[in-house]
Amino acid sequence: MSAIEKLMAMQGRAALITGAAGGLGTVFSRTLAEMGADLLLVDRAESGLVEMAARLAANHGVKARALVFDLEQEAERGRLMGQVRAAVPALYVLINNAAFVGTSDLQGWGVPFEQQTVETWRRALEVNLTAAFDLCKGLAPHLRKAPGASIINIGSIYGELGPRWDLYEGTTMSNPAAYGASKAGLGQLTRWLATTLAPDVRVNMIAPGGVFRGQPEAFVRRYEDATPLQRMASEEDFAGIIAYLASDMSRYVTGQTILVDGGWSVW
Repeated sequence: MSAIEKLMAMQGRAALITGAAGGLGTVFSRTLAEMGADLLLVDRAESGLVEMAARLAANHGVKARALVFDLEQEAERGRLMGQVRAAVPALYVLINNAAFVGTSDLQGWGVPFEQQTVETWRRALEVNLTAAFDLCKGLAPHLRKAPGASIINIGSIYGELGPRWDLYEGTTMSNPAAYGASKAGLGQLTRWLATTLAPDVRVNMIAPGGVFRGQPEAFVRRYEDATPLQRMASEEDFAGIIAYLASDMSRYVTGQTILVDGGWSVW
């Protein structure tokens, strides 16, 4: 095994991924399975999650377990952490990927600022920020048991930058205040945890740029025109960065927010 292969190897290392059934979560899970990690896959809906765990285990010769929990509920987060502590002796990777992104028909969400509600604000912060805090705190002792442990928080460019409203003109798309504020808070939590859990646990954040998911043509065109790489991201664009931060390849990297946005934030 070469030196770089040793840094990438994750055989026998347990990794917990929240929001595992989503677009990014699926790529994160598959990437870590390819590297040999055993998986604890968390999502709020059972549909597809059990099959996904079985498929990854069969294809990559790893252990994979589906855990169905709603991270918006504090009691369910507590039960999840109890199951994790019982399932594995140590946790090497925690990926806080689950996110509250709302829907166009959610009252008080995708509406003008003056119509956004405190209720949806609280729901977004509960999932995007409070749940990450809760899991990091509750699983910190289990992470400290794992040499080279890594927490990876999934933020957003809109946690780093203000929205460009011209991108949305003529569409029904939205950018609620709660989403950006919760992701910005996650960035500061990342930095705070990096100093607090050091030297035992590394803590970093990925801030994805816009991922193409069938958005209106006008939005996509404007977004691509504002991006040096001239395209929106695909989920596959995040396989490399998750492999880097989860493994010993980044063993001297902590407290960082890495923008994976095709250069969108450079201007």
